[in-house]
Parts: sequence; C-alpha cells; structure tokens
Amino acid sequence: MNDFLLSAHVLAAILAVGPVAVAASMFPPYLRPAGAQGGGDGGPRLTAMRLLARICRVYAVLGALVPMFGFATAIGMGVMGDAWLMVSIGLTAIAAAVLVGLILPGQRRALAALSGGGAEAAGFDPGRARARLAMWTGVFNLLWAVVTVLMIVRPGASHGA
Repeated sequence: MNDFLLSAHVLAAILAVGPVAVAASMFPPYLRPAGAQGGGDGGPRLTAMRLLARICRVYAVLGALVPMFGFATAIGMGVMGDAWLMVSIGLTAIAAAVLVGLILPGQRRALAALSGGGAEAAGFDPGRARARLAMWTGVFNLLWAVVTVLMIVRPGASHGA
C-alpha cells in the first residue's frame, strides 16, 4: 500500500504542481507586452494570460491531492515525526500561501486592469506587476525544488535498501 500511496503522491506532485510552476512562470513575460498593447479583450497575449491564469487556478485546487497523498504515505512509512518531513510540510505550506495569497491574486489584478477593469486599471503599473509576479513565482518554484530535494535525500533518515 505504501508503494501505491508514494506513487500517487509523486504523480500528483508532477501532474498538479508542475503545470502551476510552468504556467505561473510564463505569465509575467506576457504582462509587459499585453500592457503595452493597451489592454482590451481581443489581444492574443491577453488571451494567453487568461489561459495561464486559469491553468494556475485549476491546478492549484488539484494540488491539494499532493499533501493528502503525502500525509498518507508518511503515516504508512512511519516517518511523520522526521525532521526532513516536518521541514517539507512547512515549506509546502509556505509555497501554497505564496500561490494562493500572492501569485493568483496578482494575476487576477493584472487581468482585470488590462481588460479595462475600472479601479484596477487606475494606477496599474504593468512593469511593477510583472516584476512582483516573477519574483513570487520564483520563490514558489524554489520552495518546491527544495521540498523535492528533501523528499529524495531525506537528511538524517536511514536509507536502507
């Protein structure tokens, strides 16, 4: 059963977190050109940005499966109290907070402003929004990279065959 849970955990991470990492990383480069073209609903760059934001939202919800399978795996393997796992859980929580609290709202604000969204458009600076989204996406991706390394290396754990 542990093999099934571990496989489900890894597959969920690849199939749910991977698309968010890629789509969130692709969003900021589209922001400056879309802002430069004056917004509007018809631009292909704005359409691409909407698609990227939607991918992030949908796969963020699916990403909830990753810790679910992870906890089940950890309990089954008897490693719930291990330091590497506790650090991984904490970093995963921070990554989720960055995604839900900074990246997704930033994408939503940018899309609203570029689509002529009234109050959001007033004072909207595409360059600044682009830089912030790029920074937070980099933090999100770095956190997941560290979690992945911790899951593979498991510092302090016995690696028996």
